[in-house]
Amino acid sequence: MLLLLLVLAAVQSAAAQQGKRHSVMDFHAAGDGTTDDAKAFAATWNATCGDSRSPTMVIPGGRTFLLSQIRLDGPCKSPVTVQLDGNIVAPNAIWTTTAANLLTFYRVNNLTVNGSGQMDGNGAIWWTCFNQKLLAFASCNNLTVKSIHLKDSPDKHMTLYRCSQVQVNNVSVTAPGKSPNTDGINMAFSDHVYISNCTIRTGDDCVSILSGTSDVNITNSKCGPGHGISVGSLGGEGSTALVERITVSNCSFSKTLTGVRIKSWQGGSGKANGFLFENLNMTDVQFPIDIDQFYCPRGNCPQQDSAVAISDARFINIQGTSSNPQAIQILCSQSVQCRGIYLDNINLSCSRHTARTRATISNAYGTIGGMVKPHVQFLGA
Repeated sequence: MLLLLLVLAAVQSAAAQQGKRHSVMDFHAAGDGTTDDAKAFAATWNATCGDSRSPTMVIPGGRTFLLSQIRLDGPCKSPVTVQLDGNIVAPNAIWTTTAANLLTFYRVNNLTVNGSGQMDGNGAIWWTCFNQKLLAFASCNNLTVKSIHLKDSPDKHMTLYRCSQVQVNNVSVTAPGKSPNTDGINMAFSDHVYISNCTIRTGDDCVSILSGTSDVNITNSKCGPGHGISVGSLGGEGSTALVERITVSNCSFSKTLTGVRIKSWQGGSGKANGFLFENLNMTDVQFPIDIDQFYCPRGNCPQQDSAVAISDARFINIQGTSSNPQAIQILCSQSVQCRGIYLDNINLSCSRHTARTRATISNAYGTIGGMVKPHVQFLGA
């Protein structure tokens, strides 16, 4: 009898620790893909966020939930899980003319978003006009996002702003290769971000790391099509930038504009340092290794002396093919030269087979640790 009571107590304790499940269907969501379920989501969130027993907000599978713009605010009374197994779809119409996010989590600490569901931004109608993002996290600490699918955002698919201690795992992002500004994951003023086992195929950067960001680790992920994994752009409109301690390892790139890139505008200031790019595979990538202190996508930028200082960037064990003979370009300012660039075991051939790859290096100090193909000549070497 005592043993039975102990077993029952253990079961009840485990159930209490798991917390209550709050389904959007219990708050009158239609889930038919045509009715706006934003009010039902808001009501479900209020109940979940106000629950002190580690609750779960459930978006069930087998249904499609139409959402207009919605923001889910914290702080919450306990850690919260959002179980996304159904599909969320944006309105297939221009629903705002100002910059916005479809779904934003704001000031929610200890948040986990996971499941097998998908968010579809219906982005095609937006790609020639406005700046709307799909999924945003702002001021969220101890955040986990895993196993969800993001598709066809009007603009960036996932944004992290002022977030700390973030894990993004097994997330897939897809958009056509020619869709503009559809970055997979974009972050700014965030730290300790770990991205792993993700597959990102978009029309812009697979991951973009903006100013104010530090301690980022991207590993075991696939990128392409798209523009590669980029730090920047930094220093735009004369701003001061700071990016530190960025690692990209064990990733593959296919048919992207760049592989790994650091890009900054003339006229900026600040610093970007502490980079490790290692164990990377390139397939038909236009510029596998790219540092550019003259970033100017629209052309005709005025010559300026100030620049973001780029230093301590290591490129190790990078293999594969380039679609452009210029496989490596490190283009640095004469007034603010790049320093501490290190290349080791680089083997990049041209996917056309008939052309030899080459490197263009300007105003950069660095060292060579082992075989590097194409040949690289740094200042002072």
